Amino acid sequence: MIEIDGVGVRFGGVHALRDVAVTVPQGQTCGVIGPNGAGKTTLFDVVTGLRRPSEGTVRLAGRDLAGTGAVGRARLGVRRTFQRPQVFGRLTVIDNVLAASEWRGGGGGLAADLVGWRGRRRLERERRERAAAVLERCGIAALRDAYAADLPIGQRRMVELARAIADDPAVLLLDEPTSGLDEEQAALFAEVVAGVEATVLLVEHDVGFVMGACERIVVLDLGRVIADGDPASVRDDPAVRAAYLG
Repeated sequence: MIEIDGVGVRFGGVHALRDVAVTVPQGQTCGVIGPNGAGKTTLFDVVTGLRRPSEGTVRLAGRDLAGTGAVGRARLGVRRTFQRPQVFGRLTVIDNVLAASEWRGGGGGLAADLVGWRGRRRLERERRERAAAVLERCGIAALRDAYAADLPIGQRRMVELARAIADDPAVLLLDEPTSGLDEEQAALFAEVVAGVEATVLLVEHDVGFVMGACERIVVLDLGRVIADGDPASVRDDPAVRAAYLG
């Protein structure tokens, strides 16, 4: 589903990424780990179109994404959460989730708005039913009418996750998703992600969470891939122990 081929990113003379090549097939959950400064978030920025690589390509289902920005990639199904939860603080929880599918529109244009076109009302009802189901799945249904800005970080992170999965992502990128979550919330987060029918890329410092949640792990160090394999083989890799696990 996602092919990252020879990607490099330079900031002046500093190489944040060097010749990174990772292919993640459809439906796989792949963890990306490494020490601070390894280039993990920069890689996510490249995949989601927030940063243009100095070299290399990113392809989605064989389609070269060069020239497709973050909005275009989101509409192709590439969705993301961030290290610091990005929510619409002045919107309610339910409206945060509804925002994920707003770009699809309701059909009929301004005339439909004025006359209350039945098709548009049906689509809006379906959007709200789906959003409510996603909130239930993420354990935040009781917060639907709360303003996102008033929530603690753990609940804001769940709102961000709900918004990311509400519109059937093809690829879901999660950047340090357990940061700020307690043990119960982290377990629920993992359960929700496991039920998502998407290719998942997950950056996380909690190695235990990654080992349990991911079928495959890629290890970055100083912008390079130093290991790529199943959790057991990565855990036992001498280069990974020296660079990261200790």
